[in-house]
Amino acid sequence: MTDPTYTPPKVWTWDKESGGRFAAINRPIAGPTHDKELPVGKHPFQLYSLGTPNGVKVTIMFEELLAAGHKGAEYDAWLINIGEGAQFSSGFVAVNPNSKIPALMDHSTNPPTRIFESGSMLLYLAEKFGAFLPTDHAKRTEVISWLMWQMGSAPFLGGGFGHFYAYAPEKYEYPINRYAMEVKRQLDVLDRHLAENDYMAGDEYSIADMAIWPWYGALVTGAVYDAGEFLQVHEYTNVIRWMKQVGARPAVERGKMVNRTFGKPESQLHERHDASDFDTKTQDKLEAQA
Repeated sequence: MTDPTYTPPKVWTWDKESGGRFAAINRPIAGPTHDKELPVGKHPFQLYSLGTPNGVKVTIMFEELLAAGHKGAEYDAWLINIGEGAQFSSGFVAVNPNSKIPALMDHSTNPPTRIFESGSMLLYLAEKFGAFLPTDHAKRTEVISWLMWQMGSAPFLGGGFGHFYAYAPEKYEYPINRYAMEVKRQLDVLDRHLAENDYMAGDEYSIADMAIWPWYGALVTGAVYDAGEFLQVHEYTNVIRWMKQVGARPAVERGKMVNRTFGKPESQLHERHDASDFDTKTQDKLEAQA
């Protein structure tokens, strides 16, 4: 086990073997590692993603738009296997220079528009279709504030708590306690706010809910990090109420299936290219893709 009293060297060097479960895909440089073009389907929007919380935000948004009757929101969702380094292909990097899922191309514009960062995608789609983002000044500002809260807070949950609690090659008390404290503070922020609000921005479901639910809703159900007992998530009753309320929406149920590669087979839809994909048994699709 590494010495917990580690002293940083004068000059940091990259240890390719360090980093635990994700060591093979973490590196201190940007840019592509190999040439490969991204596939392009028949719909206006081409999404390149994986069913992690950041990816689920966007597939929920697409499914909600379609459920609301916005036919122009039809999309193809292509699976990007980050464990195999697919996010470092030349095609993917051209869409997202940060090499993180999701990445999105809007082919309804000329030339096509690239969008990267999940929060940016939610704003882009909300503004393009005039949906899930209030026009009232105060309400719109509240939605955007909570969207920015999620973008700033989730790294402490994922790269902080999630990494040291679930994925780090060694477990040390200080980083786990430090990030557990912060995650519980975030849950308390949400719980206090949701005690007085049906949704994140009041009584109106919005992109703020779509951004926050895949991370914190999954946390309180144990779907990420299996840390419910450790964090005593049952204490956050208002978060749990909101988690169930949002999770019961049919579009959310569909969105969380797309590009999912873990969990029960019936909960997975590796790629989505047509609304009818949800009508066919997911297991059949998995076998066809194998």
